[in-house]
Formats: sequence, C-alpha cells, structure tokens
Amino acid sequence: MKVALLSDCYPPRTGGIESQVGDLAAQLVQAGHEVEVLTATSAGRGASLRSKGASRSSILVHRLDTPLALGLPVNPLAVPEARRLLAEGGFDVAHVHVGVVSPFAWDMAGLATHLGLPTALTWHCVLDRAARPLGPAVRRWVERGAVLSAVSGVAAEGVRQAAKGEPVAVLPNGIDPTFWRPSTPSPLEATTPTRPVRLVTATRLAPRKRVGALLSVVAAARRRLGPGAMTLDVYGEGPLRPWLEARVSVLGLDDTLRLRGRVTRPELAAAWARADGYLSPTRLEAFGIAALEARTAGLPVIARADSGVREVVTDGVSGLLAPDDSGLADALVRLVADDTLRTRIAAHNRRVPPAQTWDRVVALAVDEYRRAGA
Repeated sequence: MKVALLSDCYPPRTGGIESQVGDLAAQLVQAGHEVEVLTATSAGRGASLRSKGASRSSILVHRLDTPLALGLPVNPLAVPEARRLLAEGGFDVAHVHVGVVSPFAWDMAGLATHLGLPTALTWHCVLDRAARPLGPAVRRWVERGAVLSAVSGVAAEGVRQAAKGEPVAVLPNGIDPTFWRPSTPSPLEATTPTRPVRLVTATRLAPRKRVGALLSVVAAARRRLGPGAMTLDVYGEGPLRPWLEARVSVLGLDDTLRLRGRVTRPELAAAWARADGYLSPTRLEAFGIAALEARTAGLPVIARADSGVREVVTDGVSGLLAPDDSGLADALVRLVADDTLRTRIAAHNRRVPPAQTWDRVVALAVDEYRRAGA
C-alpha cells in the first residue's frame, strides 16, 4: 500500500505529533508499505528550506515550507504543489494528522477529499469547545468519503460531536517498549526505597500544559510531606520558563523542583530509569505519550482521570488517577509515602508491557486505510 502522511509538524521539529508521525512512517515502511510525507516543517538550519523532497530511511519527505513562516510549520501557499504531488503520486490513501492548530493539515484534508483520494483523518487533540465551530468542515470531509479517528476515546468524543455522530475509531499513539524499558533492577534496587523519592515529568512549559497547576500540586504535597521527601525534575522548554523560575522561588520549592530543559529521547529514557514516579497535571491531553513512555519505563504514573492519560494508565495498577488537582496532591502524597504501593506498581509496569505497541498500532492504521478505501 502506498501511503501519503500529511502533517503540519514532522521531525526535526520536536513534539508529540512530530515524533508519532515520524515513527508511524518508519513503522509502516518496516511493515512493507511505501510512504511519502507532506509537511510544512522545514529541514532546519543548514538545509534548503525549499527542497521538494528529501530521502530519509527510504521515506520521501516533501517539505512544503516557506521562509516567510520564520520556522513555524505554516504555509498557506503549499496547496498547488501538494495538489500536484497527491494527484501524481499514485497513493492508495492519504492519512492526515490534525492537531489543536493545524492549518496545513486542514488544507490537506480538504485537498485530499476534493481529489477523491481515500482519506483517513486522525485527531491528536481534544476539541473541547472547538467541536461546534469546526463541525461543518469535518462533516464536509465525511460527505466526501473521509473516515475519522482519534488517538484516544477522550479525543474521539469531541470529533464525534463535531461530526454529528459519525463513527470515530480510536487509533492510539504507538510505542517501542524495548527503547523505554530499563534493565532489570537488582534485588537490592527493587526492594530498597529511595529518599528523596525522585519524580519526573516531561512537558512543554506552556499554559495549555497546566505547568502552573503542576507547581501548586507539588507545593501542596510538600507541605504535607515535609522537606526532603521528594524531588521533581521537569524536562521541556517553553514560553513560561521565566515565570516558572520565579514561581518556584515564591512557593519555596527551590530544594524540590528543578527545570531541566529540553533533552533528547535517549536522555529522557536514562532519566526515567533513575526515577521513581511520573507526574502529569494536564487535562486537555488527547493521549499522553510522555506518560505512556514513563509507564513503559516502569514508573508509576500520577495523572488526572479526565485526560487521555486514563487510557494508558489503570488506577491502582499502573498508576494513580485523580478527579481534580486536589486529588493529584493526595495521590502524590500517597505514592511518596507508601513504599509498598510504589514498589508494587513499578513492578507491574516493568513486567507488563502496554497495549499500544507499534505492531498493534500499525495494524489499526491499516484497518483505517482499508475503511477509507471502502
């Protein structure tokens, strides 16, 4: 099957959609399919911004970017070239990946369905209040034959609302357990609790990710646990970093919370291998790939039950889910104070791989392609 993957964001840009679309392309090729990518993401510094295509690991990447966008994955002038590529490419299916703000993907969805290509649309976001205003466009694509999916049941609810009850499949993000799974701990490491308990999180330092709420939850838990009970390393960058640095001092968390900045995937995996738990404060999280990576690495995950993380974490088994921020603080206190609970959940997560392995995700993606073709 020849697949066109269409996405605003793609490597070398970093982020959830970027990594997932890049990994999906590689996994589809490994499964025997032919893949080309159309994206508005540039190749980065030192590369030609207007190159029509670039071969990477047998995947042809058409970078329809423009220097006028100043590095952002946006190009309203990409449609004519994209039309030519899709019309002449001999594709069996177009797979469009849609995020919170995805002008390129929206253009590609309209273009692919207008050309009559079998089209699968996957939503990587929670539509929330945007479901109603986006509804007419979504229903127009469905009328042209597009099939809809989302990365979780939480995200699918909003897409279903926008599509007025049309079927919406769940096509989760995928993971390679062997990359994130740590080496088997020694008996001493497995039974001896650490102090302070080492917590981690990976997130963009932006309002949507609720990093302010993260600080409040940690501060509330620290007041109950006392100093020295835990640390939290925050991995990621974003516009709120200066505000967070000041807020950490105001809340008296200088000895507890550290902003580690952006790191590579291997560096994250190494950090997870040294940690004891993962904390996620997000609500409008369609899936929670970082939480899944932490769960796969053996870490107990603390998260809100009203986010997409609930589909990769089972309360009391692979982590602790809370109804609100007050509950997050309660769960954090519980996990830090209860060595037996923490050890039991960690042992389960090390022993039982998650359901979202790439072989299963690729099979589900191919099912969506066949549904689009039908």
